[in-house]
Amino acid sequence: MSDKKEKQFSRRDFLKTTGAATGGIIGGSLIGGFIGSGWASNDNEIVGSSEDTSGGDNASSNDNFAEARMFFSRQEDFDVLVAATETIFPEDDNGPGAIALGVPFFIDRQLAGNWGSNARDYMQGPFAEGEDTQGYQSPLTRGEIFLQGIRRIIDESVERFDHAFVELGEDARVEIIAAFEAGEIEMQGVSSSRFFQLLKQATLEGAYCDPLYGGNKNMDGWKMKGYPGSVMSYYNVIDQEEFEEMDQVALKDHMNSH
Repeated sequence: MSDKKEKQFSRRDFLKTTGAATGGIIGGSLIGGFIGSGWASNDNEIVGSSEDTSGGDNASSNDNFAEARMFFSRQEDFDVLVAATETIFPEDDNGPGAIALGVPFFIDRQLAGNWGSNARDYMQGPFAEGEDTQGYQSPLTRGEIFLQGIRRIIDESVERFDHAFVELGEDARVEIIAAFEAGEIEMQGVSSSRFFQLLKQATLEGAYCDPLYGGNKNMDGWKMKGYPGSVMSYYNVIDQEEFEEMDQVALKDHMNSH
């Protein structure tokens, strides 16, 4: 990662340029995709992928067992995901970024579950160009789209800068991510702009989800926005004229309530 002082794009500026909504909690289309599903069964092999070397050890060496790869078999792929999410949602004066919030592991868990395998979506053809309101029309699952997109990031980094994506400075990373957003990168079966939208959506949801799902570590995403979390009732503050700051409450906190 480049020195934070070298950044020319704040989180707010980058999210504005990518059209992200920053005024509230992001919708939960990913949330719950992992619950009730098992481990990923694929070996992460896709058409048009880069080298097929096997991954190394898990990036996290601490005792937090929620931070373990379940979908990505290659460490290189996961490292690119880590760098890409931090590029979209970087640490700045407002608070922690995607890495500190646990976003990469949140995305990995979601891709290992029903959301990543499109288990709840109709996936039969024919696959025609759909309207914007229909979402993408593709035979690829979200997991396959992520794998192909991440490996195209790897290829694009070498082609443009002769360096791995994780070795690039912030400006170079933004340039590559912006090229995917604009649909300038060729991908098979899906546009690069669609991949970018999925990546951005997953990053934001990981930053603001309930910590139960692996992101929003220590509820720091909520704390940055002053959002109290899963409060059951506001009856004791609803009539107050002044804004009431409240401690954050996660779903697990209700387990001990009576």
